[in-house]
Amino acid sequence: MRPSGRAPDQMRALAFEPGFTKHAEGSCLVSFGDTRVLVTASVDEKVPPFLRGKAQGWVTAEYGMLPRATHTRGQREAAKGKQSGRTQEIQRLIGRSLRAVVDMAALGERQILIDCDVIQADGGTRTASISGAWVALRLAVDTLNLASDPIRTQVAAVSCGIHDGTPVLDLDYIEDSSAGSDGNFVLTGDGAIVEAQISAEGATFNEEQLLRLLRLARIGCADIFAGQLKAVGR
Repeated sequence: MRPSGRAPDQMRALAFEPGFTKHAEGSCLVSFGDTRVLVTASVDEKVPPFLRGKAQGWVTAEYGMLPRATHTRGQREAAKGKQSGRTQEIQRLIGRSLRAVVDMAALGERQILIDCDVIQADGGTRTASISGAWVALRLAVDTLNLASDPIRTQVAAVSCGIHDGTPVLDLDYIEDSSAGSDGNFVLTGDGAIVEAQISAEGATFNEEQLLRLLRLARIGCADIFAGQLKAVGR
């Protein structure tokens, strides 16, 4: 039995609240259980310098945690004068995940900036960010009335790990902090793998366990894909 009482292949309560903020072209409050992330997508009608004149767009992301997103207050990274390595890793992952499903030429010479702000953390903040970011991106692109849809398919992410010897889906903080192995899977709506990050955190894993984690990730992402489509009205 998992600490939460969930079955090994059961997601936490999943929710997407689209249009959560007033001003952004696309926004979403995403909840994976008690983890909540506010995601906004902003359209900028110019591209970074390295893409000027190349007739293509760009999608990038920033990620941060509010000071009391966790059990104790964390110092704002702005106050420290620099981002942590963890923050930089996560925002690069979010950007890569979204760019994997976007046709940059169809987007045109514009940039979409995704902001992921964790307001409450209980494990899986990066996976919730990626999954909510797709919703915000979809809503932002819909405001552009482009001749060709630049979003080829959906993208979602979920954590999986081995807890007390059992492969489990969508780890919360209690499981994540004590898992023998844990990782994150980023999958697309057409079945492709964007990224798989998994490592031993005290106990190694074998090939069959790795494949079991991937199968669990596909189960979880199927639920996320359904929630995303409902959120954007498709």
